[in-house]
Amino acid sequence: MKFDLILHDGKIMNGVDEFPHNFDIGIKNDKIISVGDLKNESSTKKINCKNLIVLPGVIDTQVHFREPGLTHKEDIECASKAAVMGGVTAFCEMPNTNPLTTSKKELNWKLLKAKNVSWCDYSFFIGATPNNILKLSEYEKLPGCVGIKIFMGSSTGELLVQDTNNLFEILSNGQKRIAVHAEDEVRLKERYNLFKNSNEPVDHPKIRDPKSALLATKCIMEIANKVKRPLHLLHISTASEMKLLKSKSQLITVEVTPQHLTLSSPYCYKENGTLVQMNPPIRSKYHQKELWNGIYNGTVDVIGSDHAPHTLEEKNSDYPNSPSGMPGIQTMLPLMLNEVSKKKLKLSKLVDLLCRRPAEIYKMKSRGLIQEGYKASLTVVDLNLTQSLDPKDIMSLCGWSPFTGKKLTGWPVVTIINGDVAMYKNKLVKRPNVYPVEFDEY
Repeated sequence: MKFDLILHDGKIMNGVDEFPHNFDIGIKNDKIISVGDLKNESSTKKINCKNLIVLPGVIDTQVHFREPGLTHKEDIECASKAAVMGGVTAFCEMPNTNPLTTSKKELNWKLLKAKNVSWCDYSFFIGATPNNILKLSEYEKLPGCVGIKIFMGSSTGELLVQDTNNLFEILSNGQKRIAVHAEDEVRLKERYNLFKNSNEPVDHPKIRDPKSALLATKCIMEIANKVKRPLHLLHISTASEMKLLKSKSQLITVEVTPQHLTLSSPYCYKENGTLVQMNPPIRSKYHQKELWNGIYNGTVDVIGSDHAPHTLEEKNSDYPNSPSGMPGIQTMLPLMLNEVSKKKLKLSKLVDLLCRRPAEIYKMKSRGLIQEGYKASLTVVDLNLTQSLDPKDIMSLCGWSPFTGKKLTGWPVVTIINGDVAMYKNKLVKRPNVYPVEFDEY
């Protein structure tokens, strides 16, 4: 057989399963056909991966690409280019666009747009509202839909769901894992009123305090356990939540972000001000330590970027008029590989958090592992490469990152999407063949 592409002599990592020797990976069309010794096999193209690590394609389970309606700050094309530059091969995008993604019509619009412009594979959440509850079990089965998203706080209009009865109904309609932003809206309003005269970004974690997060997390966990619905808790940020989640049921999975793992209050606000303002907020070292403990003891299942860009002009507004959110899809993997270089995180664990578990949790077909028959979407990394993010290399339409100029060790050097080389040595090569992520039935 003649392969389309062979990756030669790379060290293959499958999460906890580390291959004892370097192997070759043979690719034909969009599938991995063979893993082993292929030095005598022919192929259209070969890439020498000696001294490099080959990972299953990184999956980003939480992004906000702002299209449609907010394309002055981001769009699917630019954000997916940023994804590929950061070694990400597939994304799960959130519904808070304009119009909101709350029905089949808006989902299909995004799917068609992504088919035409995306540089990597794609899937989209449908937002739960008090008005579409009875349709959710139908919507979650639509092709390209990763699942349902609930905003318990930090949202406006239809997407805000704070009523317990509505939450109970939403979790009772359907089977797929539901992703939740858990902050208590009532307490948030009370806290904002207490700090109404503050214009200091450093007060952001005091306003959106740990109790706001804990109240909502407790509430939604209780409902999920009662109705037996799989639940994915996004961007957990507090020590109290992490301690509670240590004894979580098997129904519940947990996500943290690179920002919460690598930035801490008050230092980040003094250095970057509103640029690092996000919801839930960057908190103190005390909370950060418990997030890391959650990774070490297995409470944390996934790392997601929560890529949520705004323009610099918007971010430079005086607090609290400045919007929350920052870009992150291009820096997620380098930031975490840098933690590997510091011996704070094992590479095998990182592969679990970014590759295997995202695919497993959301039941993505043929993703998350390097094995025959799986998607030929792969991330090749150089653990010894030290460099910083150059502003000219930022692909996100917003054009900035709080991590610009930060020297990091460990970078993706090749991103392969469905057998096509999309990024090679920090340069975009060509737009690959891309597809919506497919899902197994629950």
